[in-house]
Amino acid sequence: MENNQKNILWFSELGIKDVPLVGGKNASLGEMINNLLQKGVNIPDGFATTAPAFFAFLKETELDKKIEEILKDLDTHNIKNLQIAGKTIRDLILQATLPEQLQKDIAKAYKELSEKYNTENVDVAVRSSATAEDLPGASFAGQQETFLNISGVENVVFAVKKCFASLFTDRAIAYRKEMGFSHMQVGLSAGIQKMARSDLAASGVMFSCDTESGFGDVVLINASYGLGENIVLGKVEPDQYYVFETTLKKGFKPILAKHIGSKLLKMIYGKGKVFTKNIATTKKERESFVLSDEEILQLAKWAIIVEEHYKRSMDMEWAKDGKDGKLYIVQARPETVQSKKNLKVLEDYVLDRSKNPKILVSGMSVGSKIGVGKAHKIMDAKDIGEFKKGEILITDMTDPDWVPAMKLASAIITDEGGRTAHAAIVSRELGIPCVVGTKNATKIIRSGKEITVDCSGGEEGKVYDGKISFEIKKTDISNLEKTKTKIMINCGEPGNAFNLSFIPNDGVGLAREEFIITNDIKIHPNALINYKKLPAILRKKIDSLTLGYEDKTQFYVNKLAEGIGKIGAAFYPKKVIVRFSDFKTNEYRGLIGGGIYEPEEENPMIGFRGASRYYDPKFKDAFILECKAIKKAHEEFGLENIIPMVPFCRTVEEGKKVMQIIRDNEIKSKIYVMCEIPSNVILAEKFLEIFDGFSIGSNDLTQLTLGLDRDNSNLAKIGNEKDEAVKELLEEAIRVCQNNGKYIGICGQGPSDFPDFAEFLVEKGIESISLNPDSVIKTTLMILQKEKNK
Repeated sequence: MENNQKNILWFSELGIKDVPLVGGKNASLGEMINNLLQKGVNIPDGFATTAPAFFAFLKETELDKKIEEILKDLDTHNIKNLQIAGKTIRDLILQATLPEQLQKDIAKAYKELSEKYNTENVDVAVRSSATAEDLPGASFAGQQETFLNISGVENVVFAVKKCFASLFTDRAIAYRKEMGFSHMQVGLSAGIQKMARSDLAASGVMFSCDTESGFGDVVLINASYGLGENIVLGKVEPDQYYVFETTLKKGFKPILAKHIGSKLLKMIYGKGKVFTKNIATTKKERESFVLSDEEILQLAKWAIIVEEHYKRSMDMEWAKDGKDGKLYIVQARPETVQSKKNLKVLEDYVLDRSKNPKILVSGMSVGSKIGVGKAHKIMDAKDIGEFKKGEILITDMTDPDWVPAMKLASAIITDEGGRTAHAAIVSRELGIPCVVGTKNATKIIRSGKEITVDCSGGEEGKVYDGKISFEIKKTDISNLEKTKTKIMINCGEPGNAFNLSFIPNDGVGLAREEFIITNDIKIHPNALINYKKLPAILRKKIDSLTLGYEDKTQFYVNKLAEGIGKIGAAFYPKKVIVRFSDFKTNEYRGLIGGGIYEPEEENPMIGFRGASRYYDPKFKDAFILECKAIKKAHEEFGLENIIPMVPFCRTVEEGKKVMQIIRDNEIKSKIYVMCEIPSNVILAEKFLEIFDGFSIGSNDLTQLTLGLDRDNSNLAKIGNEKDEAVKELLEEAIRVCQNNGKYIGICGQGPSDFPDFAEFLVEKGIESISLNPDSVIKTTLMILQKEKNK
């Protein structure tokens, strides 16, 4: 019998060519079982009912005609009518009887699957797989239902019927209409797959690209305890991990980020007719990483294998079996949002912050856009009929029943969920900004209030009071020529690195550690080193920020290495110059515990900062932690493109002392120094005997040459980087570096602010200019013109 005449096909009989027969989900499982099992990827076995079996059921029961009549002329934007039509069709299907032969074929295959796993009634997941689902051009993911922990023939048969009915959920009907699919030409296949016992362990989702930026060389993994439905529906904030694909393939262990989610719930097996139930997680589970580093790396390796087989970015679901301790891939589909992105046109949303808008709530940003509108709080999907086009949807969490309202929204805000929650996935697909995991938006923002949802600022999304104006800058970079002078980018916030990597660049001329320490670590390094000696109240505060870490100094090293690593990976293999910490004492005092260790200085700008701290007994151990972070990025992550840089090095003797500590801590790479003090230029030859190059810090060099306090706005009119004295020093620094064959670049603010200053540097033959991201394109065009005129 031909496959298209069968009611049942085993996954091993299927391949990706069989989407018309069994839908994208089941065809993909067949494809992986036939091609990836042999490459070491674990996939639970199973079988699928076919689309012809589904169509035969509709025809035999004459439901096809009834459904066509109900859907004829249906306006899917009228949510109440849509709800009535959907429920009527689903009830008709659930009341009908499946053909006798189909029931027999399901029972026979289920018995065989049970025998394979040496059990009388094997527990299975029954998943819907639509024949137009999971295609690269259309994401039907989440449009139909999944049923977990189903066992016994009778229950499996009924679950298959519920899958058939789910082809006519309100959201699926609306989606097909919008995408131009005919209702009666989309078939439904039910996949019956052995459950991985993640109820006893963990599960999650995984993407072989960054879901926000589309950066293709990382694997993003989300993980939570129990069955996977809670993550998919956004009921939990999962752990989040990033792995860099490029150096993972070379044998390194590049886990670029590990974030502990709150994971308040876990779904486990229920009893009797209650197949699954949610219970609270324990305190220990909430405060621990779900996966070990080995498991994170194993999943990432599998993601690469899957991606390379399909030759595109993929969206996968994984599970860990608590009985056999093994990891499994249980689903894989094409990633459908970022794969459609036009990388030749940069789109930048810029919010007007001139009036210091008030932040109402914040959470994780989804996308990079800005949305403005009236807030509309809805706490139950049955009330979505009240939602109007252009409003901003505010709720605790969404599930597929909310899709009709989400399509009308200008932005979405949720209390719960992470970046792979339902609200996040649908927002990406719709191209609207979304802030998830705000914890309290539904309590703080009332319906009818004008608000602005801003996802343009990196990983943190913010919701502002009132309507705030913004502009959208679009830049076509498809024909941008390359300059002889290297154009690099200043990058401080690791959360922006993947997005910034798409701007034409020659690497990063300045990556500041201070952003990572302030935003991700928040604690003074000496407070972590002396943790056991601290007052109990301070230890408690530190404990809340260092979940998952017994060794508090390792938290500092890991978080710093992850932030540095994310920037290094985003621009790999291009040069990324990372400046060791350059906080002033007043800035260090702002960190948790900082007041214990930092003096109060009259003028911190020329006080205890930069290189002077690194060999001082009061800070040397803290500097060694920074060295360990760089070493980890080099040796564990494989990011040899990272070049450390020493700031504010006043004397040659200081340079020697710092370099000794760096080499004692086994950093073998080149080391640059900031050229930002007149002494650096006056004794350039001697400094370059110690260091491998200069990066000019024009802000400090200007203030120290002209005797200006750069924080005093009253003095700004006296002079800037374009002053003749400053330019003479710059010219000399460039000349000495060139004569000694050493690197010379600039990472100060000057070239971003003054195009004629950038022209001067090009004229003098500077090797690289590092710019703020928003000035890269315009300065590149100006430099191209200057180089042509030389």
